[in-house]
Amino acid sequence: MTGCAERPSRLPATVRPVTSPSAAGLDAVIDVSHTSQVSDFSQMRNAGGILAVIHKATEGGDWLDPAYAVRRADAEATGLLWGAYHFGTHQYSGAQQAATFLAAAQPGPTTLMALDLEPNERRPSNTMDIGQAEEFVQTVYQSTGRLPIIYTHPTWANGGVYGRARISLGGAISPQSILASCALWLADYRMEPELPLAWAGRGWRLWQYAGDDYQGGGGPFGPLSRAVAGVDRCDRNLFAGDATALYQFWSGGGNAV
Repeated sequence: MTGCAERPSRLPATVRPVTSPSAAGLDAVIDVSHTSQVSDFSQMRNAGGILAVIHKATEGGDWLDPAYAVRRADAEATGLLWGAYHFGTHQYSGAQQAATFLAAAQPGPTTLMALDLEPNERRPSNTMDIGQAEEFVQTVYQSTGRLPIIYTHPTWANGGVYGRARISLGGAISPQSILASCALWLADYRMEPELPLAWAGRGWRLWQYAGDDYQGGGGPFGPLSRAVAGVDRCDRNLFAGDATALYQFWSGGGNAV
């Protein structure tokens, strides 16, 4: 999902054994950005079985997704649950990025908010660090009274390094961090996902199990195509619960336990 709803970065495996939470969940959540061609939200819901859409809203401190506002109106008009995500960078402070995100996303009480916390593959030196991420979350919480959910890969969250530039978050996310108080949106395309250490006692709420090209795994569904009616490509996510729990989670803005 690097900036444009792309697949999570290919990070090295950790030495910690992969955990085995149940793969059972509701396959009814997608995430997209302006690079996805959305043709029909009604078809997405009625033929594709999708109940919730998380759309990119912002990146860094000065970039707004041009498709966000129009698609939000169309999606909500069809009864779809709506979410907004921000792709974090290093160029601006966490507080500045949060202000940009909130101004663009215009979250209502049932808008799911998310911070995309991963390596910046296009500009490694412009990767958000832990301090900026914590400041972003704190600012969102102070402004809305709600915590965003955190999208991340287990190795990245555990302080692993990535790429030739050997970039990292600057350390592992600790269970005491405000980030660990947020619900986890886990990015892991393996058949069984690994929980980051900071969320080991809580589990994931959303699991992005397949990227927008649906190749090379697909989590619990293996190599099966996960295409969705009404959109040319999107990332697929399981929700840890049934439809009733999904609506409750969304109605709480992602803060429902």
